[in-house]
Amino acid sequence: MEGICNALREDNPKRVFYQFEGSLDKAVNLINLINKEQPDVVILDESGVDAKDLLSLEQACMQYPNTGFIMLHETVSQEFLISALRIGVKDVLKLPLVNEELLRAVSRIEIKLNYAAASKQGKVIVFTSGKGGSGATFLACNLAYTLAATHSDLKVALLDLNLQFGDAALFLSDRIPPNTLAEVAGNISRLDASLLASSMVQVLPNFGVLAAPEDAERAEEVKPQHIDALIKLAKQQYDFVILDIGRTLNATSLKALDHADNIFVVLQQTLPFIRDSKRLVKILLSLGYPKAIINLLINRFEKGGDIDVRDIEATLEMQVYERIPNSYITVSASVNQGVPIMKISKHDPVTKSLEEIVRKLTEIPGGKEHGWISRIFN
Repeated sequence: MEGICNALREDNPKRVFYQFEGSLDKAVNLINLINKEQPDVVILDESGVDAKDLLSLEQACMQYPNTGFIMLHETVSQEFLISALRIGVKDVLKLPLVNEELLRAVSRIEIKLNYAAASKQGKVIVFTSGKGGSGATFLACNLAYTLAATHSDLKVALLDLNLQFGDAALFLSDRIPPNTLAEVAGNISRLDASLLASSMVQVLPNFGVLAAPEDAERAEEVKPQHIDALIKLAKQQYDFVILDIGRTLNATSLKALDHADNIFVVLQQTLPFIRDSKRLVKILLSLGYPKAIINLLINRFEKGGDIDVRDIEATLEMQVYERIPNSYITVSASVNQGVPIMKISKHDPVTKSLEEIVRKLTEIPGGKEHGWISRIFN
């Protein structure tokens, strides 16, 4: 295996290698390794394996369709080759190994993976507000967590782009971030999926948070081109990319907004919030962002308040996307403990509202609801 690693490393120094010792009958160990490291290519040296032993590899091929499996074998018969390809192995190479054949096989897999990554574009959701204290960061963090917790098949990333006062990671975890946005920006030339993933606080297996810079001086190191490269990569790696940009519109936040599929403007039922939100929406429209992607979230909503929702909609000339109820005690507990509100109380009205937003974001376009009669017959 050392010779294989040397050949692949010489061909591309950026490749990272993990070694697994064992046999195919210990497929659980292999699956655990793949689940932990998520490699692009797995090379199996299985000289003594015959066609029937391939059944133990089939589970890994089915569970990890984005990983390319290459098998090395002393005798590559037509029957063995067909059996291997049928269960999902990408290539079978004959031993003793010819390095050129290995490099071509790995290159073919990498090209396909890069093409798939380039064609995949996750949805970008931006949270902002026209006035401080709206609760935009709380909603961004908890929506991201709720999205990942209720959809284990989706990968979710939260990028804290509030450069001056970002503290999104504190809303979700007490762990120290391995890196912040500033460190990632400082290594932008070597930014790849591995660097991004290793820089995040991993809150759930399918949900990570990239923390904002720790101080103002480091924040100045983050440039618009860094934000652009970061979001482009995140869109390829994650199904949903949640951005908390704070309330300051500058070159870096505008670069984030340029990628937005949804812009959530968070406000409360008070005149100052409504006035500042109207200004913000007007600026966003003047900058060319479509009105269709700008959505209003009313936080700490109270029925029977002094200002009715219809008045807010009339003033801002758009419909309210969702009303987040006022649940002060539970929200305070969530913030103070650094624990998502869904873990504090699954049945809290705020949790239910977040789940409703998730439902809207993940529903299939053009899908129709059916009555109970049609569901029975279907």
